[in-house]
Amino acid sequence: MPFDPRIPYDNLPSIPSTAVLETTPVLKRCLAATRALGELKGAGGLIPDQTILINAIPLQEAKLSSEIENIVTTQDELFRAALDESRPTDPQTKEVLRYRTALRHGFEKVTAGKFSVMLLEDICRELRNEKVSFRAEGEQVYIGNRLTGTITYTPPQGGKGLRDKLDELDRFLRSADGPDPLIRMAAAHYQIEAIHPFIDGNGRTGRIFNILYLIHGGLLNIPVLYLSRFIIQHKMDYYRLLRGVTENGDWENWLLFMLQGVEETALWTTARIRAIRDLFEKTTEHCRRELPKIYSKELVELIFRQPYCKIPFVVEAGIAKRQTAAVYLQRLESIGLLKSEKHGRDVIYTNPELIRVLTE
Repeated sequence: MPFDPRIPYDNLPSIPSTAVLETTPVLKRCLAATRALGELKGAGGLIPDQTILINAIPLQEAKLSSEIENIVTTQDELFRAALDESRPTDPQTKEVLRYRTALRHGFEKVTAGKFSVMLLEDICRELRNEKVSFRAEGEQVYIGNRLTGTITYTPPQGGKGLRDKLDELDRFLRSADGPDPLIRMAAAHYQIEAIHPFIDGNGRTGRIFNILYLIHGGLLNIPVLYLSRFIIQHKMDYYRLLRGVTENGDWENWLLFMLQGVEETALWTTARIRAIRDLFEKTTEHCRRELPKIYSKELVELIFRQPYCKIPFVVEAGIAKRQTAAVYLQRLESIGLLKSEKHGRDVIYTNPELIRVLTE
């Protein structure tokens, strides 16, 4: 019986065997992606303070992943909101910040050894900021064009059948044998999208889960892979190849696409990390030479932890008391390292060169 996008795909097949997934082209691409990930994993050690990477790079991933779901905010609004998540901001920016929160929450779980498909619920709960469960019986969703009413895919019905599929996916991911971890990640990403376990938030949840699985598999130490950037650049191919698996069982081209994404994204992110390292060293030397009386390694690291800084950050870091902290930031601005902006009663200092490196 031909595939009908209007009928719930309750007969969604299991992920194929290792022999089917690990074709010669896939293994070759997997090797290249693994090498690129190894380079990225090593590049993290180039930055003296890992907080710089954990704060700044996931914020970019949050912005891009949310854009795939048409949740758009400006770079400026996002960075300013990240300074104080309790401050009033627009709903889109709040959603993007929740993505970063969900990523951090999942990262803490995985590093504590708590990895399973149940992590999907935790991620989606943080994303949506409400109680979330896998779709129950009668909770049906459709994928398509809301304006035209065209349905392109109907996921399996909620309830026991959906949970059985997730349990099977959990066994696939945690099995002691099976395909290479990168191939498992790519195959699992399709399966999560096809199962569509939640009413809303499936795409973003699945993309966070990708990163966490790579950390669980020891391929990354921290969540710094910008896979959403690649998906945005190749959005039409992404959805076409997802449909290719659903309609034609074309796993090979889907896996090749995802592995290419991992390789290109890892190489690009490694270049970003090296650029941050070079900028950090250049900034350190500039500050040491021009402001020897106030220079400290801790002060330079602080203005790199995120691209925007405030006087209270200097105080909370134990670097100086409030009045002195204000002088320090003003002096850093006087030599061109920071730029001040007035927002209400607050003065916010931006690190323009760091913003450029992160967003170019």
